[in-house]
Amino acid sequence: MLATESGRGKVVYATHNDLSEQVRSSSIGLLEARLADCIDLQTQMKQAHWNVKGPNFIALHELFDKINEEVEEYVDLIAERAVQLGGIVHGTAREVASRSTLPEYPVAKDGLQHVKAVTAALAAFGKGARAAIDRPAEAGDQDTADLFTEVSRGVDKWLWFVEAHLQTAR
Repeated sequence: MLATESGRGKVVYATHNDLSEQVRSSSIGLLEARLADCIDLQTQMKQAHWNVKGPNFIALHELFDKINEEVEEYVDLIAERAVQLGGIVHGTAREVASRSTLPEYPVAKDGLQHVKAVTAALAAFGKGARAAIDRPAEAGDQDTADLFTEVSRGVDKWLWFVEAHLQTAR
């Protein structure tokens, strides 16, 4: 039984989940927004992985690929949680491009430029993930809040790994 045509940010399917429809709709909306950002982040990590050049090529090439792999897991966690709550997810390239809040990945030619671009993308995504933690928790959807906490913590780890390439002792 469909409640809306597109289902974006809405409960579309009935479920025996005991969260109210209002709470589930709110969480689905948050999950959908972060899903668009997360898929965009994943494609940006592949952009960096494919195009990095310079003296630290292999280290950065492998680092960006590892980040991509973990972000792919976040994509799946976020999308599946929205569906568990009765939603429909929208993850096509066109949908993501129209909804992502991440800055566009710049044209980067060397390792340092990619490190700076990846740092900016991870920081922006992490900020959005952290901002999404409190609302579901306050509404009683601790599972969605925990998911965003897990994603935020993981992205912060990758941000640390990438930012270390920019930091020197003072």
